[in-house]
Amino acid sequence: MRLSRVYTDQPLRIGGTVPLSGATAAHLTRVLRLGRGAPLVLFNGQGGEYAATLESEGRERAVCAVHAFDPVEREAIRPITVVQGIARGDRMDTIVQKCTELGASRVIPLAGARSVVRTAGESAERKRSHWLAVAISACEQCGRNRIPRIDAPLPIDAALAGARANEVRVLLEPDASLPLAERAAALRPAESLALLVGPEGGLSDAERALALGDGFVSCGLGPRVLRTETAALAAISVVQAIAGDFRRL
Repeated sequence: MRLSRVYTDQPLRIGGTVPLSGATAAHLTRVLRLGRGAPLVLFNGQGGEYAATLESEGRERAVCAVHAFDPVEREAIRPITVVQGIARGDRMDTIVQKCTELGASRVIPLAGARSVVRTAGESAERKRSHWLAVAISACEQCGRNRIPRIDAPLPIDAALAGARANEVRVLLEPDASLPLAERAAALRPAESLALLVGPEGGLSDAERALALGDGFVSCGLGPRVLRTETAALAAISVVQAIAGDFRRL
């Protein structure tokens, strides 16, 4: 039986108890209909996970008892940062969700010159909080015990600055002459990678020039033009497959 995995930002310790409230408690008790004694897995993003049981439940509050710690990690072989042009509608939610499932360590939403979605100020922070919740839910589902970093929407200069911590930086373009698979095969073990994907309208000429001047190398993903919500996911899959991540159990 697959155990329910629950994220909490609270400290976890063997022998202790953890209160859960709000939507988390409601999901466990009203949606999943778990009762007292039901086994759970708790994690707080600090690494590893904890075996726990539901000790008491109510409509808006539940208490879990923590029993044992498992140091298991399910992170990718190499850190991958995705600089993603903000997609419209719920496509950005899908990108964040799937990047998390595939092992990305950071997602930087790019508020590009041709982005359809505009965010600023409080709206930007609300977007970040929403996408972080999407990433947490994806971690609960896929088994990751560390939450990827999700940035607030950033303009091109700040987004590129955030990607500089990565040793290799790739700009995904449909007409690039260098295949991503070829570049990925040349990566050293555990070498960090940043992938830059433009929004629906693509990067502007000025943004592209900034990226190339900042050390990004143009790479392609085959003969077909992929949508913005597909490109990063395909690219991560290529990199992970070559690195051997999909062969790990």
